[in-house]
Amino acid sequence: MHTPNGFSDSGRPTSIPEDLFVRLLPLIDDLNEFKVTLYLFWRMQAMEGQYRAVSLAELSEDATLLAALGNLAGLETALAKAVARGSLLLAGGYYLLNDPAGQTAAAAIASGQWNPADQPTAPIGLDLQRPNIYRLYEQHIGALTPMLADALKEAEQAYPALWLEDAVRIAVENNVRKWRYIEAILERWQREGRDDRTDRGRTEADRKKYTEGEFSDFIER
Repeated sequence: MHTPNGFSDSGRPTSIPEDLFVRLLPLIDDLNEFKVTLYLFWRMQAMEGQYRAVSLAELSEDATLLAALGNLAGLETALAKAVARGSLLLAGGYYLLNDPAGQTAAAAIASGQWNPADQPTAPIGLDLQRPNIYRLYEQHIGALTPMLADALKEAEQAYPALWLEDAVRIAVENNVRKWRYIEAILERWQREGRDDRTDRGRTEADRKKYTEGEFSDFIER
């Protein structure tokens, strides 16, 4: 496999808790377990929705992940070791990170309040190319018009690709499928700066940042 010549700053950042380095890293003695644990941190943050979980079938669809772990048996063994160690949770046939968000989601699965199979998800994999702004908009927001296409072209030139993806993700999470809402988020980040630690929209407090104040007019009550 070709080794990258350094890291670029164009990709989506993935948040890794300090506990992984100071508590978990010294204990993991299996490379595949470490790979699948890191992969789940990346994949969960790339997913949409309040709750995030992934099945073995969904994981096995990522050909690059399977190749990195050898085969399906390698994936299953690595997942089992991560669950046994407590870094991952297994609930209703779905894998989740053992963090507060994952624990809440696992409880929702166990109580029957949430069935991950009912939540449509976009394909996610290590070998998927990042969609351009037009495909991203059509997949998650709605149909394009010539005037809107011009606006998207201007936005693509004005903002980083990561900002565009995250602004669309926030719009989907808040069920506000309007370009003006997405544009308002981008304008705030450009005006006030963007904090990757809190602008990921995973907690209720973070989500309120984009449903109150200047954004309240976009929300249907």
